[in-house]
Amino acid sequence: MNRVLFAARATLFGGVSASALLLAGTALAQTPAAQNPSPQGDKDAVIDDVIVTGTRAPNRSRLDSLAPVDVITAETLRNRGTTEFATALAQTVPSINFPRPSATDGTDSIRPATLRGLSPDQTLVLVNGTRRHASALVNVNGSVGRGSSAVDLNAIPTGAVDRVEVLRDGASAQYGSDAIAGVVNLRLREAASGGGASVTYGQYVTTVETARGRRDETDGRTITGSLWQGFALGSDGFLTVSGEYLSREPTGRSDYDPRPAAAGRVTARLGDPEVQQWTAFVNAGKPLANGWETYGWLGYQDRDSESAAFPRLSNNVNNVAAIYPDGFLPLIAVNSRDLSAAGGVRGQVGEWNADISLVYGRNALGLRTERSLNATYGAASPTRFDAGALIYDQVVLGADLSREFDIGRSEPLVFSWGLEARRETYEIQAGQPESWNRGPLGVNTALAGGAQGFVGLQPSNAVDEDRTAFSAYADVEIPVSDRFRIAGALRLENYSDFGRTTTGKLSARYEVTPELAIRGTVSTGFRAPSLQQSYFTSTSSVIQSGAVVETGTFPATSRVAAALGARPLKPETSVNLSLGAILRVGALDLTIDAYHIDIEDQIALSELINRSFSGQVASLLDPFGVQAARFFLNGVDVTTQGVDLVARYRLSTERLGDFDFTLAGNVSDTEVTRVPANTGGLSPAPTLFARNRVETLQQGAPGEKAVFSTDWRGDRLGATVRVTHYGDVLQPATVAANDYSTGAKTVVDLEGRWRATQTVTLSVGVDNVFDEYPDYVPAPLNSNGVLGFPYYSPFGFNGRYGYARLTLSW
Repeated sequence: MNRVLFAARATLFGGVSASALLLAGTALAQTPAAQNPSPQGDKDAVIDDVIVTGTRAPNRSRLDSLAPVDVITAETLRNRGTTEFATALAQTVPSINFPRPSATDGTDSIRPATLRGLSPDQTLVLVNGTRRHASALVNVNGSVGRGSSAVDLNAIPTGAVDRVEVLRDGASAQYGSDAIAGVVNLRLREAASGGGASVTYGQYVTTVETARGRRDETDGRTITGSLWQGFALGSDGFLTVSGEYLSREPTGRSDYDPRPAAAGRVTARLGDPEVQQWTAFVNAGKPLANGWETYGWLGYQDRDSESAAFPRLSNNVNNVAAIYPDGFLPLIAVNSRDLSAAGGVRGQVGEWNADISLVYGRNALGLRTERSLNATYGAASPTRFDAGALIYDQVVLGADLSREFDIGRSEPLVFSWGLEARRETYEIQAGQPESWNRGPLGVNTALAGGAQGFVGLQPSNAVDEDRTAFSAYADVEIPVSDRFRIAGALRLENYSDFGRTTTGKLSARYEVTPELAIRGTVSTGFRAPSLQQSYFTSTSSVIQSGAVVETGTFPATSRVAAALGARPLKPETSVNLSLGAILRVGALDLTIDAYHIDIEDQIALSELINRSFSGQVASLLDPFGVQAARFFLNGVDVTTQGVDLVARYRLSTERLGDFDFTLAGNVSDTEVTRVPANTGGLSPAPTLFARNRVETLQQGAPGEKAVFSTDWRGDRLGATVRVTHYGDVLQPATVAANDYSTGAKTVVDLEGRWRATQTVTLSVGVDNVFDEYPDYVPAPLNSNGVLGFPYYSPFGFNGRYGYARLTLSW
């Protein structure tokens, strides 16, 4: 059924898109407007973007590439209300999804993005072509991306970025682990002079209509200050410094609480967390002797965020009236300190172009629980707890060499090869004892031990693990003729914890006419299990038959997990197929690419297996003093297929200014074809991967998403109009009767700009002009009023956002 629906959606999407483009092209062609001149002076030539992602051939353009690559400029990312890098990227690229989870612990603060509906950790993130480190956080709650540990895209400020290249194709053979869905490559700004600054102020002004009532809200006030400056290093080098400060107040979109003790109030705070954040980036380059140059960058971010857990009412058994007579709303705080540093040299070694780099990245998350208590301490309980820390770091040493060979064609053969060595470490540090233990009143089995809202990490959870990985690759691009090019890549990887893997890729591009080309790829991919998935553990203490026992997440290699049948994790593997076409007619360019991805042995977090499930499970867990356990395991097979379309038309007029029309869309379908079976010979077998986990993979991202935008630039004035359509997204439950969904929605954003002087520009705008919300959660499925709206919503659930921005440039 899913495949039938996908085929119908894809056919409709393609037909509507083609019709719209045909009509747009006809209408625009009737206006004899001049296109921005190309270097050759052809006023109707398509302006293309030179890319460095997905190819090692020099001066390869976006439209000449063998695989689909989106190029997003910094200006595009800045001309919108949000100052979050990942949100701006998702608003621009339809195949990227960046929901706003809430009530999911640390995931509220370190939100994961997805590409083509796949897992967040199946997209590789690069900075200037080098591997970016992942966050230390593991998403273990019920959000999109559960079980993954992904790169925090918001750790890099938009002001530090010159452009972003999104490779929508499997690229493990070219770049290594994680590139199953594709690659996001952030190119940093390089400037030896000039500078700029901006201040953006915005807030939500919205009408919230939930299942139990309607109210007006004005919240989420956000102030962002950004600054960058270029400096010359001698006569030929550059040093670019960027900084950003962000202060954001929280939003609240919960429903009214129907419980008698709540008296019909809004007691919860489903929405964006409160954030205080500052970021600094430095990027530099300097030529050396004999044609060599050195380069490097350094970035640091400190982000402190506070999100809300579920409320505890005054009559809650775990409330202490002496501390909170009216009940309390625990806050989960995450202090993320993110460091990245890189240095390298590039130049000529004989006939070879060489690039040698050393990159370091570290993410440390300090966890706190605030406005809370440990009920087992009674009135003596602290209200603020150090809940522990998660730390991940990575060192990557890489050497890349490439050379061009003249084979008598209009383009040379390009051969590249390289080596990479990587070391990763992962550490868990325990929180203060009161955040996890049971105090003097702990003999009362009705009382929960540890800090409420987020239980601290215990000493038994502390780990300090590391691993190494080595890889070698070869990559060749061959011009078979003036119209036909092929490329191939092969990569060998060896990991200290699970062994070897080999991936390959073949690509081809044929130019049917100067206006039309066909391209396609076939590749194999892999994703190594992260250290976070292999070793994360978090448990809490409960009372069982008068004894304190543990319940929670255990490493797959632990004795507890092994007793239940867990095995050491192995890599996920994939096969990627794509076929696409490129059309260039005057000022119109269009690309359409279909893809099919089969993933085997995807890693997932199991369900909680309780000793009460069976006597056999009880006999396995009791010797360890464990009540219930879950762990990471392989065994989920997924098939994803879809179509991406990107069309752009540029129109330049003498009287009205310049117009840039873009239509981009994605239609996708994901089907889970296998789930983990009983791994421990248990009879009966417990459910390892529940229905709601399956449906999250299948329907947790929009099946269709389309963005139509128009950018207009006049002499002093400018404007952007963006219309985004999101398909329906399901937020599933363990039984279908309790599912709810977002509904198909369309969001309209507007921005106007006035260039007061050569250096001063004022912008005002409204995101979500018509105050669109996802469908609210039905009252029968929301007994405590917490979940006003589905947090799977791909455009969030905060409503209308107004903003103003002052920009200076020099």
